[in-house]
Amino acid sequence: MRSEMIQRVLEEFVVNAAEVEGAAVTSMDGLTIAAHLPQGMDEDRVGAMTAAMLSLGERTAEELQRGSLEQVLVRGTGGFILTVQAGPEAVLTALVRQNAKLGLVFLDIKRAASKIAELL
Repeated sequence: MRSEMIQRVLEEFVVNAAEVEGAAVTSMDGLTIAAHLPQGMDEDRVGAMTAAMLSLGERTAEELQRGSLEQVLVRGTGGFILTVQAGPEAVLTALVRQNAKLGLVFLDIKRAASKIAELL
């Protein structure tokens, strides 16, 4: 039941945030909790890549004395990958269109992450 509620929040996030193409909630070690991804995208791969980004981001923030990691943003030629904390044990990763207004995406993902954190 809790996983269904998380899935619903995730689907609402992707459907309502027009600039988001897909999203996944994963544990800190990369295990997928819920996903709403574009067809053909492997949720296990998304989880593994998210865990790798988190590990490197946390280490980088610490080593360069930037405090605790809050988010990871990767910009590629085809768009963005944005990962934020969704409670103490999980993260929300969004696949964002190339021409997105990131301010709106940051607001939407923060709201979705808060709802997910309450469910976990």
